[in-house]
Amino acid sequence: MSETNTHSESDADADTLEILLIEDNPGDARLIQEMLQGTEELAQRISSDESAGRTPEITNETYLEDGLEMLEETNVDVVLLDLNLPDSEGLSTLETVHAESDETPIVVLTGVRDQQVGVQAIQRGAQDFLVKDEVTSELLVRTIHHAIERARQERERRRQREQLEALNRLNRIVHAITHAVITTETRADLEQRVCERLAASDAYRFAWIGEVNPGSDRIVPKAAAGVEEGYLDDVEISIAEDDESGQGPAGMALRTGKVQMMNDAQMDLEFEPWREAALERGYKSSVAIPIVYEDLVYGVLNVYSSSPRAFEGAETTILARIGDVIAHAITAIERKDALVSDAVIELEFRVDSMAEPLVDLSTAESCTIELEQLIRGDEALLAYGSAEGVDQETFRDAIDDTEGFTEVRFLTVRRNEFEFELVAPTAVSLFETIATHGGRVRSATIDDGEFRFVVELPRGRDTRQMIELIKEQRDDVSYLAQRTSERSERDESGSSSVLEEELTDKQRAALETAYFAGYFDWPRESTGEEIADRLGIAPATFNQHLRTAERKFFDSVFSE
Repeated sequence: MSETNTHSESDADADTLEILLIEDNPGDARLIQEMLQGTEELAQRISSDESAGRTPEITNETYLEDGLEMLEETNVDVVLLDLNLPDSEGLSTLETVHAESDETPIVVLTGVRDQQVGVQAIQRGAQDFLVKDEVTSELLVRTIHHAIERARQERERRRQREQLEALNRLNRIVHAITHAVITTETRADLEQRVCERLAASDAYRFAWIGEVNPGSDRIVPKAAAGVEEGYLDDVEISIAEDDESGQGPAGMALRTGKVQMMNDAQMDLEFEPWREAALERGYKSSVAIPIVYEDLVYGVLNVYSSSPRAFEGAETTILARIGDVIAHAITAIERKDALVSDAVIELEFRVDSMAEPLVDLSTAESCTIELEQLIRGDEALLAYGSAEGVDQETFRDAIDDTEGFTEVRFLTVRRNEFEFELVAPTAVSLFETIATHGGRVRSATIDDGEFRFVVELPRGRDTRQMIELIKEQRDDVSYLAQRTSERSERDESGSSSVLEEELTDKQRAALETAYFAGYFDWPRESTGEEIADRLGIAPATFNQHLRTAERKFFDSVFSE
């Protein structure tokens, strides 16, 4: 109901030409009102697409104080001002009105002997002046029309000038950020310098960059600069569409991939969770810029201004370009890091309803079961691992009771530990999804009543997307932690490159299965026929894949 009322009042204002007459002489005031009432010429003169059909509404105030109060409460189109009032005299009257509303056109009313004062009034901000004894209806209408039109043109010129200044300022910021891209070596340093450069501008008060915390919907700050005063501590920001804290510019920018603006914190009531905190700190408008490169979502840049509607028009395009520049820079930094280091991202998960007999066994026998290598065959997942603290028969019985794991084979057996091979056809879909999106299951551990597994991703991948994909596959999966890990030193033979770039999936599966199944041990733990059976292929096909993989691997070792 309130929205409808507000809209109706706004429409009413748009249909009315508000004229404020500040005149204490009843006769002069009545004469001015009679000249304007009933005339259609004024509406026709000032008519445009947005003002056609507007009828004059004249309000007469005899005191300056009352006129100022109306100016504050009403959108006045033009002021007709007598300089000599009971509570103010001379040009100071004009100066007071002009200071109250510098965009509202003012027409000064003077006596015959005060024409020089009228000229001085124009020099001090009035649009025009009229000598009372010489005013006619036609002259009054024409003067009001010209005053409104000149004021409109001045506003337009000022708007264009301010827009040009804003664009020049933003271009300078883009240039500075581009320089920062060239001279920074870490993502954290880059993000902090971007925030500091934006906050250093007179047009902006505060800037921060946030990203979605892995495993949750909450957007957490990573870098900030400017007049913050606890703002980020007082508000909670989310990416979730069904959460009130996800309806603001930052959450919407990350969901849509588009720049989002809050034009006026005073009026944009839909941003209630942040509006009050923003207004307390003098933030009148804000913009949220997504930092996205292709399918990688790095975060969101938020900038705040003490002026309403500070982010409009062509500025939006330049702001979006800033987001692109940052995203490209982060991608370049992470690719460079990937070339000089073997750092990877590890995501750890717990699954509640997988291999429950084995989970119970880890509690009852105080044993630990490690799945150290997972290899995808054509129809099943081969798991190679070790168990410590439990005997083989008890372990076999638990496997027989475990849905999803079949055909256990024991490989190397030691005093208190043994290595084994498992076939797990039902687990393929989960690990297939992980592999399809650039990850791999690095390990899985059953210990102390919990089944945990670790997914390894290259640096720079969207960890949130992987977390969501895994949760979609199984609703009993809980995300636990994220960490950065260094792989072991790369060897000079380039074996990692051969495995990742030279071998087909089937060749790699044959080589890895042969290795972890003990095919290369002496005596052999597994025969070629057994490995072929596990992979679901003919022995001859296995031998072909294995020999091709061996040749490619040895080529990388011995060739120049």
